[in-house]
Amino acid sequence: MYIAIHSGLTVIIENITRRNGDIMEEKDKFDYSGFHKKCMILNTVTKMDVRLIDKDGNAVLQLVNHTIPAVLQNFDNEFLNINNTLRKNLSINYYYFINSYGLEYIAAGLWKNSSFYGFILIGPFLSSIPTIDFISDIISTNKLPVSERKQLQQFYKSLSVIGSNDSNSIGELLVNLCTYNHIDSQLITSEIPIQQQNKAQRKTTIAESNDIIEFRYHYEKKLMNAITKGDKEEIARISKETNSVLNLSDRIPESPIRSAKNLLLVLNTLCRFAAEKGGIHPIHIHNVSEKFALLIERAPNLPHLKKLGVVMIHEYCDVVNQFSTRNYSPIVKKAVNYIELNLEESLTLKEISAIIHVNPSHLSRKFKNETKMNMIDYINQKRVEEAKLYLQRGNSSITEIAFMVGFNDLNYFSRVFKKFTSLTPSQYIKSEND
Repeated sequence: MYIAIHSGLTVIIENITRRNGDIMEEKDKFDYSGFHKKCMILNTVTKMDVRLIDKDGNAVLQLVNHTIPAVLQNFDNEFLNINNTLRKNLSINYYYFINSYGLEYIAAGLWKNSSFYGFILIGPFLSSIPTIDFISDIISTNKLPVSERKQLQQFYKSLSVIGSNDSNSIGELLVNLCTYNHIDSQLITSEIPIQQQNKAQRKTTIAESNDIIEFRYHYEKKLMNAITKGDKEEIARISKETNSVLNLSDRIPESPIRSAKNLLLVLNTLCRFAAEKGGIHPIHIHNVSEKFALLIERAPNLPHLKKLGVVMIHEYCDVVNQFSTRNYSPIVKKAVNYIELNLEESLTLKEISAIIHVNPSHLSRKFKNETKMNMIDYINQKRVEEAKLYLQRGNSSITEIAFMVGFNDLNYFSRVFKKFTSLTPSQYIKSEND
């Protein structure tokens, strides 16, 4: 097996070899190479993951834009199940399926002389926008760690949302692509006109360009400082001052959308640095950055890109305001980050102190001085906030929710919940339903 990286896309290709020098009969031969190109075209056009799977359930080619969170990676039997389903049906059929994590896929079989040789798979995608309730149901149904909520939210939001008409079209397209051999196309281009510009015009253009670049960098610096602090009011002021001056996409008329996407990708990187400077753990930064990198590439037009840029900046601010540890000492930062990423685990002062290699008494004093809460109250408050999301849904019992968020005793969970909300879990459910 070998791995190749091309245009930010991970391509995994497994060579199909003949064992023991046996020569397959002519009727059993199948050329997958032509389908490689079809898969690459599908990936480019749909911006979704595309896989080419052989009749034994092995991946011949994988074009993967999305990194599925490790907590969801349990697909050992899915390729074989898809193979079995398609093999039992006609070559004109395509298979639409949803797994237990709510991830949706479309597959169509590869056939030759009435023999089945595998399939092409597109997905994952979604058929509806992933709400907080949707994520809560996925976590609850599959017994996933609640500390993975933020990562799961970012992952699901990065997926394409496809309507029924679009999914039917994709299915029909797949069936037709799987039926015919690939034909290489030939590009015909027009001559590029040469634009005349005198020296005076060129000098003026260069001067204007330099002024705009200086202006843009000045406000980029102000914008990054605002993100570092999570200051949305300052960002609103900067936006009013800059207005459309920073929108340089219309200055490259031959490719305005590509230009705008490139600028947003750069902005995404700058926001990463600003969030890190604002005291955000790399895991939280990675989740946001990866999501917007995908959304930028999938954006269909300039108005959508403009809105996406605003949403991206505000979301980085939200992450800073929610997870920032910039005002904490290194010791307290480590403790807070560990708590956030392991909320459903056993969390005690002694255990956390051992993990971050610090004296428990020293950590206890530092933690309370900097967070204004003792560590147990801080942990319990985080767990109660998480529990509220599941209590609102009503899909799990109070006992199940207590264990999901890290409480081992139902009575203790009820007492802690009432301490922070003035309501018992049962009363809270009733108040949400009234």
